[in-house]
Amino acid sequence: MILFPAIDLKDGQCVRLKLGDMNQATVFNDDPAAQAKSFEDQGFDYLHVVDLNGAFAGESVNGAAVESILKTVNFPVQLGGGIRTLEHIESWLDKGLARVILGTVAVRDPELVKEAAKKWPGQVAVGTDAKGGMVAVEGWAETSELSIIELAKRFEGAGVAAIIYTDIDRDGVLAGINWDSTLELARATSIPVIASGGLASMDDIERMTRREYQILEGAISGRALYDGRIDSREALARLKAA
Repeated sequence: MILFPAIDLKDGQCVRLKLGDMNQATVFNDDPAAQAKSFEDQGFDYLHVVDLNGAFAGESVNGAAVESILKTVNFPVQLGGGIRTLEHIESWLDKGLARVILGTVAVRDPELVKEAAKKWPGQVAVGTDAKGGMVAVEGWAETSELSIIELAKRFEGAGVAAIIYTDIDRDGVLAGINWDSTLELARATSIPVIASGGLASMDDIERMTRREYQILEGAISGRALYDGRIDSREALARLKAA
């Protein structure tokens, strides 16, 4: 069970959004590379990064900040936001990313995702961001008519490394992860699922240690880590011991 600390990038800064709203952003650090190094020093094994501006623009916007992170840390980094082409994917993997996360393009062009997963085994994940159980795209600005389970089934057997499921209605408000929907998704697909959106406290960490939650690859935490609601060393120790 992996606990992924999150760095969300907006205008070159580490921020957290409330309910996916770019106008409700709280800045936590104006030095993303330093924040990434702090997470590495705390003992985390993997970093989750999102280019928020890129998700809306459809191309990398905070590339300089991401490259600075990659040059600063040694643990693996996964990146989502604005990665829409095979050229984008190849460029980021060549720069040292461990894994790219494809969201909007997974809805718009699933064949591209399958091609990428075949070309770069283990390095392509799908981001499923949902509002009311339906997949949202274009930086959460639009809601599709596709359910999260329908999207997951598109990629069954395609070699996708993981599905990252975010409940937008809980993201950034410390409401607790939507565990029911996350586990439902994990049971419906053979692709490893990572929970995201709303991880709020050590109670969520305790829940992750239970046997029925071991079906998940892990969970992503943002605001609760920045706010100190989750003690990183205690959380990592509990998950390692589970």
